[in-house]
Amino acid sequence: MAADRNLPGFEPPHPGDYLREDILPALDMTITQLAEHLGVSRASLSELVNANRSVSLEMAQRLGQAFRNGTRFWMALQMQRDIWLAEQNSRVSVKPIVRKSSRAA
Repeated sequence: MAADRNLPGFEPPHPGDYLREDILPALDMTITQLAEHLGVSRASLSELVNANRSVSLEMAQRLGQAFRNGTRFWMALQMQRDIWLAEQNSRVSVKPIVRKSSRAA
């Protein structure tokens, strides 16, 4: 199967990596503090931060509102990673549809 040319050649970081490595330290916040601010359990945020859970639509909304970068930002991070991983492990092989020409007789 041909690789998707729009995907990066490297494994995209998990959205939790950004939270753990960049955002929480920059804000000097703990997982517990951010979870309280977002209105979610510490356990669910911890699973996300430690890359054991994907970003859900609801979590993306919460993060997007909290950081003012929007739901789409967080969903795009997750989607890019999900697609990359799926392409790496895909066993799907479908031939492209060849469109028949419509020639007038």
